[in-house]
Amino acid sequence: MLEFSEITENSINEVLTRIDKEEEINCSLPGGGILHIEKELPYLIIYRHKDKDPGTARLVISESSYLIIGTKDFESYQKLLFEIANKLSGLFKSYMLFEVYAGKENSSTFLIKGPENKLPNTLQKLNEELNDINKAYSGIYLKAEIKNTPHRQPEGEPDLLSIDKLKKCGALITGLEVPPIYRDENGELYPVFFRNFKDFIIKAIHKSIFEYIRIQTSGGVASYNALGRKYLKEKVFEIDKKLAKIEHSYQFLWLVSPSNIQDIKNTFFESNFEKVLDYHYRLLPIDPDVLKRELYNLKIEDIDDPAMSYIFREKREELDKQITMLSERGTNNFFYSSIRLHKGVDTALCESAKEILNAIPEKEFEAENLLDSKAFSSLARREFDYFRGQDEHFKCKVHIRKDVNVMMVSHGELYIPYDYKMNKTEAKALIQHEVGTHVLTYFNGSRQPLEQMSIGLADYDPLQEGLAVMAEYLVGGLTGNRLRTLAGRVIAGQALVAGGDFHSIFKLLHSEYGFSPERAFNIVSRIMQGGGFLKDIIYLKGLVQLREYLQNGGLYEPLLSGKFSLKHNEIIEELTERRVLKPGALRPSYLNDEDVTNKLNLIRDGLPISQMTTQ
Repeated sequence: MLEFSEITENSINEVLTRIDKEEEINCSLPGGGILHIEKELPYLIIYRHKDKDPGTARLVISESSYLIIGTKDFESYQKLLFEIANKLSGLFKSYMLFEVYAGKENSSTFLIKGPENKLPNTLQKLNEELNDINKAYSGIYLKAEIKNTPHRQPEGEPDLLSIDKLKKCGALITGLEVPPIYRDENGELYPVFFRNFKDFIIKAIHKSIFEYIRIQTSGGVASYNALGRKYLKEKVFEIDKKLAKIEHSYQFLWLVSPSNIQDIKNTFFESNFEKVLDYHYRLLPIDPDVLKRELYNLKIEDIDDPAMSYIFREKREELDKQITMLSERGTNNFFYSSIRLHKGVDTALCESAKEILNAIPEKEFEAENLLDSKAFSSLARREFDYFRGQDEHFKCKVHIRKDVNVMMVSHGELYIPYDYKMNKTEAKALIQHEVGTHVLTYFNGSRQPLEQMSIGLADYDPLQEGLAVMAEYLVGGLTGNRLRTLAGRVIAGQALVAGGDFHSIFKLLHSEYGFSPERAFNIVSRIMQGGGFLKDIIYLKGLVQLREYLQNGGLYEPLLSGKFSLKHNEIIEELTERRVLKPGALRPSYLNDEDVTNKLNLIRDGLPISQMTTQ
C-alpha cells in the first residue's frame, strides 16, 4: 500500500501514474484517509471520516472504488478528487463522485441528492431500489426521495468540488443521506441488522450506478454484479483457509458410518432379518468443543464484502452442525440434527420417489461381462489422462485399496475397493459419476482462489450428487435399479422421520416396494447410521432440483466450476463477473458427445425422471 503523510502534487501524480499501470491501487492518506481504485470503473464512492459515526464507513469500504476522506487537509483531498475525475472522465466520457453519509439520528428518509435532469434513470433506479426496503424488513417504515439540488454534501460540510470544477473535470456528484437506523441512541450498532442493511444498501447503489455506466459512459460493465471487488482483501483468504483447515481436521462421513457394518450385515441375514447389532463408531480425532471455539473465533463479521460474508457465515453454520453431530452419534439428537442439516424430507420429493418405484420394477443383478477393479481403474486413468490434456496441473491419481469398502473420491483422488466388480453399463456410469463429476469439480474448485470452492460451499451435496446422477443418464448408464435405489433412500428417509425403526423400514422396502433383501439392507443400514442420517435423500433431491433448474433455462456446464449449491448460483455468477472466480479449467469428456445435447434437451422439454433409465 502506498502511504502519503500529505497530499502533494507529487503524490497526486504518483496516484495518476499507478492508475495507468496497475489493476488495483491502495493508498493511505492524511488524517486516516484511504483510496482504493480498481481499473475500468467510472465512479468513486466517497465517505468523509467523522467521529461518533459508527457503521457508516462500512457502507463504503467493501467497494471496488472508494475514497475515505481523512480528518485534515480537505483542500488537498479536493485537488486529488479533481485530478482523478479529470483523468478518468477522459477515458469513460463521464465520471461519478457518489458520496454516502448518515442523516440525523431520528431520520426515516433516504435522501438522494443529485442532478435529476442529467441522471433521471440513475436516480430513479436508486429511489426505486431504496423504497423496496420495507418489503425486505418489516416494521422500519423508511422511504426514499430525490432532492434535485446543487448542494449534495452532508449538512454543514463544504462541497467536494464546486460546480465550476465539476464542469472542468467532467464529473457529476450524487449524495446519498442514509437514515442511521442501524445503531441505537448510544451509537452502538445492531450487528445482525446492520450486516443485512449494509448488503441491501450496497446492492441498491450498484444497481443505480450500473444505470449510470450503461447510459452515460463508455465503461464496458456487463451487469451490476460486476461492480463488486475483483481483488479480495487478505482477511477473506485468511478466513477461507481457516474454515478449510477446520473441515479437513475430521472426515465427517467416515466418522458417522459404523466400523462394524460387515458384522451387522452378516448377523442380520443369518438371523433371518431379525437381529440388528448395535452400531460401533470410530474414535473422534478431534475435540468438538475446541473445534467449535476455533470456528467462532473467526471474525467473519469483519468481512464487509456481502457475497463473501454470506458464504462464510453459511459454511460456519454447516460446520457447527456437523461438529455437534459428531458428539451426538448413536443418539436421537443426531437424528434431529440430521433433519436440520438436510432440511427434512418434503412431500413432493416423496411423491417423485413413489412414482419411480411404481414405474420401474426391480431387476436381478446380471453377473455377466463384469469388470474388476483393475479394469475399472484403467477406464478411470483414461479419463484422468483426458483431464491432464486440458490442464497440466492435474495430478490426481487412482488408488486400488483393500481398506475401503465403497468407491469414493477424497480430495480429488479416486479410491476403488480391490474386490469391486461391476458390469460395463455400471462402469460407464460410475466413471462419469465419480471422475467426470466429483474429481472434476474438486479440481476445478482447487484452481479457484477460494478453497471453499474445492471442499464445497454450504449445502453443496445435493447439486453435486444431482450432477453426478445426471452424468450417469447422459452417458447412458443410469439403470432402473440404480434409480430405484435413489428413490428407496427417500422412502426410507420419510419412514425414519415418521418414527420407523430398522426392521419396519427394511420390511417396507422389501415387502411393499420389491427391493431384494441385499439392496433393502444397504439402504436401511445407511439411513440408520449415527442414529438416523438423512444424507442419502440428497441424490434424488439433487436430481429433481437440477432437472427443474434445466427446465427453467439454466446452463449446465457452469455448474461444474466447483462445489456449490444451486442456491449459490447468483453469487457464483456475481463473483465470476467480478473476476474473483474463473470458469472451470476442466470439462468432462461426455460433453463432447452430440447425443448429450439431445438428452439435455429432453430433460428441458419435461422428460420424467422415471424415463431417464437405460434398462
